[in-house]
Amino acid sequence: MTASPTITRRRFHGLAVAAAGLAAVPFLGTGRALADLPSIEEMMAQRVMGDPDAPVTIHEYASLTCPHCKEFHDDTLPQVKEAYIDPGKAKLVMHEFPLDGAAAAGSMMARCAPKERYFPIISTLFDKQQDWARSENVLDALSQVGRFAGMSQETLQACFENEALFNAIRDARNEAAEMNDINSTPTFLIGETKIVGAQPFETFAEAIDSALG
Repeated sequence: MTASPTITRRRFHGLAVAAAGLAAVPFLGTGRALADLPSIEEMMAQRVMGDPDAPVTIHEYASLTCPHCKEFHDDTLPQVKEAYIDPGKAKLVMHEFPLDGAAAAGSMMARCAPKERYFPIISTLFDKQQDWARSENVLDALSQVGRFAGMSQETLQACFENEALFNAIRDARNEAAEMNDINSTPTFLIGETKIVGAQPFETFAEAIDSALG
């Protein structure tokens, strides 16, 4: 598959992400074929790993092209999941904080997928980060992941061209930067504790245990 000129890797590279956020970034696509997608409210609903009623919430702010975010998902998250998420002591809420156009496109694709496939897609994108993020055609590489997850090419095309979704992710990112002082990835909020960077499991255990009281 060859992407149309409006959604090539060059187009995404042209979306400069300034320190102030994505406010000045123009829309990516052409707006065609949006009928196959869920509503913006459904796509932007919280994505929760674990029991929604778990007493502690881990808020993760991550960019899919961030190597340190990948490090957390590869090395630390499995330990946090085994010790706290699987037993129902904590849940993780994912917040996209894209640092570039490729990360924004990956976030859009994950949000367009059925809710139950969100975290498997996020995991795959981190696992294969070097492959798709450095591809000559980022959208083609992302589409391969999406098709493997069961998304049709028509849905993927509509997703990458969805102005409202792009704006919603951009606005959520800017709101997090302003309201929660998020300025780098990964950043985590656990109760009253802020953790910046891919810290070891022990750092997360201390914060979660403190929040559990």
